[in-house]
Order: sequence, then C-alpha cells, then structure tokens
Amino acid sequence: MGVSRNSKETSSKTKPRSTTLKYLFDLDSNFGNNPSSPNNGKRSSFDSENEEILSAISICSTVFTFTDPAESPSQQELKRLKLSQLLASTKSPKKTLDDRILSRLISMLSTNLFRPLPPPSNTSIISELADDEELFYSPGPLWPHLQIVYDILLRLVLDMDPKTLREYINHQFLINLLSLFQTEDPRERDSLKNVYHRIYAKFTFYRSFMRKSMNDIFLHYVYETEKLCGIGELLEIWGSIINGFTVPLKEEHKLFLMRVLIPLHKVKGMQVYHRQLAYCVSQFVQKEPTLGGVVVRGILKYWPVTNCQKEVMLIGELEEMVENIDPDQYRKLALPICTQITRCLNSCNSQVAERALYIWNNEQFVKMAQSALEEVFPVIVEGMERNLKLHWSKSVKQLTENVKLMLEEMASSLYSRCLQDINLRESEAQQEEINRKQRWERIEMAASLNGILQQKQYICVSH
Repeated sequence: MGVSRNSKETSSKTKPRSTTLKYLFDLDSNFGNNPSSPNNGKRSSFDSENEEILSAISICSTVFTFTDPAESPSQQELKRLKLSQLLASTKSPKKTLDDRILSRLISMLSTNLFRPLPPPSNTSIISELADDEELFYSPGPLWPHLQIVYDILLRLVLDMDPKTLREYINHQFLINLLSLFQTEDPRERDSLKNVYHRIYAKFTFYRSFMRKSMNDIFLHYVYETEKLCGIGELLEIWGSIINGFTVPLKEEHKLFLMRVLIPLHKVKGMQVYHRQLAYCVSQFVQKEPTLGGVVVRGILKYWPVTNCQKEVMLIGELEEMVENIDPDQYRKLALPICTQITRCLNSCNSQVAERALYIWNNEQFVKMAQSALEEVFPVIVEGMERNLKLHWSKSVKQLTENVKLMLEEMASSLYSRCLQDINLRESEAQQEEINRKQRWERIEMAASLNGILQQKQYICVSH
C-alpha cells in the first residue's frame, strides 16, 4: 500500500510539469494576447506612440510655399503644431528613436530645409553700404516652420550619438547645409551657424571635410562671385575653430591664413564681415606672433585705392596687428607700415586722415616707429609738413600739429634734419622748374628766329 500511495503522490505532483510543445506554444500565445499582461501594455503603448510620431512626420513632410492660394491655412497651422510635437518628442530624455523613425525624420528635415532659394535681391548694394546701415530684408513666410525644423535638427545633433547619425548626416547632407548660407534671411543663417558648428564639434570624423568645404566657399566667393550672404557666419564658425588650434600650428592651418583669410581683405563688400575676419586673423597672430609679418604684408598688398570705409577698417586692423606681432619684426615692418599710414593721413577724406593720425596714440605703434627712426622719419615728416600746408580740414591740421609736437619731442634733432632735407629738395625742385621754363623759352625763341613759327595760312575753296 505504501508503494501505491507514493506512486499516486508522485504522479499527482509531476503531472502539471509534463508539458508538450503544443502546450508551450499555446501558453505563449495566450500570454501575448492577454490584455492584463504588463509587457503587452508597454508594447502596445510603444507602438501607438511610434505610429503617432510617424503620422506627424508624414504631415510635416508636406512643404508649403505660403504663396499658393490653393494652400489651406488650417493645414499650415496643423503642420506647425505637429512640428512642435516632434520637437517635444526629440527633447524627451526617456525616448529613443529607432531606425525606422530616425530615417523618416531626417528625410522630413531634408525635405523642408533643402529647397530652392529665391534669387538674391540686394547683393549689388552690399559693397556700397555705410558702416551704420543694414540690409533691408522682408521676413520670409516659411520661417515659422523652418525655425522648428532647425531646432529639431539641433536637438538630434546634441542628444544622439554621432555614430548613430553618421548614416543620415553624411557628406552630401553637410554640403546641402552649406549651400543654405546663401539665404538672405539672417535668422536662418544664424540657425545654420549653430547647427553646423555643433556638427563640427561632435562629429570629429567630419572635421577635415567640413573645413575643406568651407574653404571652397570662401575661394569661390573671393575669386569668382563676390556674392554670398553667409560669409560672416562662416567666419564666426572659423573663429571658434581657430581658437581651438594647438601650437605650433599645422601647415594646413597656416595655408588657410595665407590663401583664404588674407585674400578676403580685397573684396569690395569686406565691411560686411570685417569684424569676424579681423578676429580670425588676430587669433592666428596671437597663437604665433611670427605670422604677423605675413598678415601685415598681405593687408598692405590688398590696400584699397578709392574705398574710404575699407581704409578706416584696415587702419584699425593694422593697429591691432602691431599690438600682437613679435617685437623682433618691428624693424622690418616699420617702414612699410609707416609709409602706408602716412599716405592715409594725407588723404583728402577727413575720416581716413583722422584715423591715421589717431594711431599715433598707440604706444606699441610708437615703439615700432622708434625701432627704425632713421628709416621712417623722412617719410613721416614729409607727410606731416604736407598736411600742415595743403590739407583742407582744420581738424586734420590740428591733429597733425599735435603729432608733430610729439615727434619733435621724440627726436628733435632728427626731425630738424629731415625738415632741412625737405626744404632742400623743395628748393632744388623749384630751381629745376625755373631751369625747365628757361630752356623752353630759348627753344621757342630759336624756332621763331629760324622761321619755323609762321602765321597760319588759310586756303579758300570756291564752290
């Protein structure tokens, strides 16, 4: 009996565990279809959220022109709301976007961003603007949508792993982004600058390509078109890049300074981006002061002839260069710099002349001039005396008188000697002019005696 009881107990305990393959499949199927299962609730919730995101992406993939009367304002507003929802979804730290959503999201962003830009309307007057004038731009109707699109792209770049985005943000995507810098909308250029700079910071494997692409745009601008609205924003990006360069500088970066940044000084519309350009150049010189000579000679090479606004800007940039270059180069650069400054203080434009005279208040500039007094004083003194005699502006003459007093205190004997040389040259020139007139009078008298000069004879022709 004991044996039989044990056998019954054993059979009763092991029966529930004796399952078949069919039983396991049925059990898994019932568990998956059980609405009370917590995992199934999460899965269905996740799927519904993804479907909602995909639906929003589909709606936002429609591009409106805001000029076609057939477009529905309600649909335009719906797209703006859906873009805001997508932005909120990308900002959520708990959500991760799978490949299916990410690929469609990037495709939607590309559809909205990479569009034909309207032809430029006012690039022909950029070079004629005064310093205190700004380009007039009428805001585009697309911006309420584009602003959110840029915010979504920026959020993806900031939050996602660059290796994950590498498949979608590729070389062609970056080239298309650069082409958008041609837009006249300053708000879009500012957003572009932020996005492109963040991509450069995080996507380290693209840095060389991105630098080369920007260089190509600069060279195309300098040597071919001279028409591009986004040069200032691109130079702001470069200013941050240069700030991160290590010393000693690589040969590639020095070539960028000599072949790209310095030639940017010769363009007519330089005043539009001169502040950013001067910052980039000064960053190079601060990192390696020996590059100051290259920069100074380049600026002097592209010095304008008739553009007074550019002259005032370049005088200020030269002054900054003098403060940053290696003092060992002072003696080599003193004569060319002082020669150009003297030409400027003799300018008929009072703004240029005054700016060139104010540079003598800079201690470093005076120190540079003192390093080569014997060479620079003859040029400077001659310019000072010419201003005092011939310049039309009273304020320029007064400033010239002040600088002259300072120079006389610096080296009174040298100034007097230069002044004597000037007077001697002027007297010699006057004597040469008198001799020339006398020679010409003798030639005329000899010609009249020989009968060469005769009264004109007129021939009458009868009809």
